[in-house]
Amino acid sequence: MATNLANKVIVLTGGGGGIGSTIADNYLEQGAKLVILLDNDEKNGADTAKQLTTKYGDNKAVFIKCDLTSEVDEVSKTIFENYTVDVLVNNAGIFDETKLKLTINVNVTALIELSLKFWNHMRTDKGGRGGTIINLASIYGYRVDPYTSIYQASKFAVMGFTRSLGHADNFKRSGVRVVAICPGFTRTNMTVTFTTTDLDRLEEYNEYAKSLPWQTVEAVGDAAVEIFELAESGSAWQIKGGKPVEEVKLKFENNDP
Repeated sequence: MATNLANKVIVLTGGGGGIGSTIADNYLEQGAKLVILLDNDEKNGADTAKQLTTKYGDNKAVFIKCDLTSEVDEVSKTIFENYTVDVLVNNAGIFDETKLKLTINVNVTALIELSLKFWNHMRTDKGGRGGTIINLASIYGYRVDPYTSIYQASKFAVMGFTRSLGHADNFKRSGVRVVAICPGFTRTNMTVTFTTTDLDRLEEYNEYAKSLPWQTVEAVGDAAVEIFELAESGSAWQIKGGKPVEEVKLKFENNDP
């Protein structure tokens, strides 16, 4: 499924900085009509929207403050009443093994709730015009190590949800493509410090993380453009160490309806 970003209206969670603001910038550079940034950090979100409008022009970026753990219904309603959305990018996430419930609420529950609202709103068999949902998973959505069990569980959930909702049968019915991006270790505010499920292994994990290939947010932003243009629904794509994107080939039993 080849496509492009020209004239698309994008909703992007966690858009106040890091990977989110970089994806927003890249999508506007590729001709997107508007990016709607959702973030719980009002200052960073507003500052990012201002920077993007300064760079690309008025009415190119809008910021809406949103706590994804409690305001999905309200914010979705506001967006649907005011905009015709083409793309949802679920970028917001938390990486903190000391906060189990918040990790699941943000990384899994909020992502699923928002995805389903936009999927049902955009689906062609319900009067919508189709669209794309991009979920930011992680290499931890398909590989394991002994250090961050909670985060890994949340990203495995994202991958399962993406592959099921994005199944070819659902895409055929709905016209809504659902794909996952799986970044490797990326330098952001979220990875300045680490926690581990077993706090006694924190030093070991820090040494392990240092040995892995790291990348910039710009590498992930570039990958997000490429993946948007080439990914088929239900697929997942990795970007590690700033190397070219590569489809994640996982074997699942395919029980077609």
